[in-house]
Amino acid sequence: MESPIVVGTAVAAAAMGGRYLIRAWQAFKARPVIPRARRFYYGGFEKAMSKREAVLILGIREPVVAKKIHEAYLRVIKANHPDAGGSHYLAYKITEAKDILTGKHTSNCNSAF
Repeated sequence: MESPIVVGTAVAAAAMGGRYLIRAWQAFKARPVIPRARRFYYGGFEKAMSKREAVLILGIREPVVAKKIHEAYLRVIKANHPDAGGSHYLAYKITEAKDILTGKHTSNCNSAF
């Protein structure tokens, strides 16, 4: 008489455990994906922008090509343009980063801000 009760309890426990695992798996799949690497530079700005800081602002790697600089510039400026709710200062810094990497930057441009 005890064996049907033990078997029934074991089946019920297995069913409840399976239900728990299925719900846990669905919750795991539904969680938001958090990127491991940052896409943009979140640090503050130096007084005089260096090439390293310009590369970090545009989110590209150090050996840069003019086409990659332009593509990165368009991507970042589109997200931070003053007409789209961005800041004039950030747009200025993004443009300054592009100018430094393309070689068009002069040393007296910091007087605007």
